Amino acid sequence: MNKITYPVAALLAVSLLAGCGSMNRTQRNTAIGATAGAVLGSVLTDGSALGTVGGAAVGGVIGNQTTKKH
Repeated sequence: MNKITYPVAALLAVSLLAGCGSMNRTQRNTAIGATAGAVLGSVLTDGSALGTVGGAAVGGVIGNQTTKKH
């Protein structure tokens, strides 16, 4: 991966999370978890598509399940 990939990925993640203002808490935590999981999965698997998608899925589930239900 080249030097520009990480800043572009970070900028994309920030711009996607900026749209979370109208979401409820569970939706926001799921989106944040999925984004963080995708970035982490991509980094750990050196950009593998499977690692990125798998990381997003796992991160989304974790973000969803850690939200306390009232």
